[in-house]
Parts: sequence; structure tokens; C-alpha cells
Amino acid sequence: MNKRVSIQGYEGSFHQVAAQLFHGKNIRVIPCDTFRDVVRVASSKKESDGGVMAIENSIAGSILPNYNLLQKSNLKIVGELYLQIRQNLLVNRGVQLEDIREVHSHTMALQQCYDFLDKFKWKLVESDDTALSARHIHQHKNRHMAAIASKLAAELYDLDVLAPNIQSLKNNYTRFLMLQREETVQPVEAADKASVTFHTDHSRGSLARVLTRISEGGINLSKLQSFPIPGSEFKYAFHADMEFDTQDQFDDVMKSIKPLTEAIKVYGVYKRGLWK
Repeated sequence: MNKRVSIQGYEGSFHQVAAQLFHGKNIRVIPCDTFRDVVRVASSKKESDGGVMAIENSIAGSILPNYNLLQKSNLKIVGELYLQIRQNLLVNRGVQLEDIREVHSHTMALQQCYDFLDKFKWKLVESDDTALSARHIHQHKNRHMAAIASKLAAELYDLDVLAPNIQSLKNNYTRFLMLQREETVQPVEAADKASVTFHTDHSRGSLARVLTRISEGGINLSKLQSFPIPGSEFKYAFHADMEFDTQDQFDDVMKSIKPLTEAIKVYGVYKRGLWK
């Protein structure tokens, strides 16, 4: 049986593109309406073998609620992938630019393509998902509607790519995390990155002492994100992404900083993601 992973969005979404690039074309995706559903399904042994979840974007920044979902789950990070978001104008077979009257897509996708869309007097219609928009115009066989979505959506819904790569900013990447239930995770060979959350006693210099130990251990801190601790009076926990050369190096640094923290948890140890 092919591996099953939960994704946010419909078939043809960029989550599915990321899932196929990491796991292979034969991966089975389970579409979910929300990221909360992605985590719920990924956590269920009966429903899936894991999940794929966007965590940050090079333009919009971190998706903060997803860190909270990860923290409360039984899921571990087993890999990551950086996907360049390429938006495309999709139409039913034979439709030309002069036939189009309205364009459907997620609001963020529309915003990412304003430089292209401003050349035309089309009505812009917001939807819940880019791939859902592609499916919608396919189902209705309408010659006057177009969608903005991935090339995978064009393949799945038998649409023409009338204009490829219409996003205004070409250097637009989303980082996706590959998630598995904790009890199924196997050590990742040649792992060189880890995601960790911790908090200190919030005394003066407590965070600096932790960061100094990380630096002295030769580890590159590629991300440090603060989060308020629920129920506290403006106290914060920190999510850290650490890049290292060997597992022993990471283990030594973890032993070094543990006495300096009040709580620490490793979300996953994995290989640095490829840029696709």
C-alpha cells in the first residue's frame, strides 16, 4: 500500500507538489480543509502515515499557529523541503486570453500575481484554495473563467497552462515540514539539522547563555522564533532550528544547554531540505 499523508488544501495544491517531491509520485494525499485537520489526521494511525505542513514563506514569514499545532501533537519532523511557488494561469482546453472575463484563486495567489493581472480588466474572484479554483473551472467547462494554480493542478484537472510563472516575485519559497507519528520515526541517516523548542527562567542573560553554548558548540542557528507561553505574564518560549555537522555535535550541545533551560523538547532531527 502506498504511503498516505495529510495535506492542507485540495488535490493539485502546492502541499501535494511538496509531498510528491519529497515522498515520490506514488504518495497518496489526504486533503484537509485546515492545518488543524492536517495534524489530527497525521496523528491518527488509522487514517494516515503522516503529514506535510507548510511552516514558513520567504515573503510572508512564519505561519505561527502551525508551531503551536506541532507543539501539542505527537508528531516529529523527519524532513523538510523548500518549494518555489510558481503560479500559473489555467484555462479549459482551447480558451484564449481574449475569452477570459474572471480569474479565480486564493486571495494570496491573486495578490502574488497583481503585476500580471493588472494588464487586464478581469474580475478577480477569491476562493478557499488554488487547486479548488482549478477544479471549479474544469467542472463547469466555462470558457470565460480562468484559475491561478500549480502545474500539477493543470495536469489533474485537464487544463491548459495559458500563462506560466505569472507571480510578481520569482524568489518566493515556502518551507514544508514532513511529519510522522513519534512511535514510527526511525533515525535519519546523515542528519544535519534539528528543530528544538525551549524556555529559560527568564532571568537576565538566561537566553544569551543558551545561545552562547549553541555558538560555542559550532552549531549554526538558522532560525530563532519566540512564542508567548500561554497563561504566563509575557514570558516566552523559543523555537530554534539548528544546523550541525554530526549527530554527536548536536547531542553534546543539547547536553550543554539542558541545565540552562526550564524545559526543552526536540521536534525532530533530519536532513536539511532541498530547494525545488
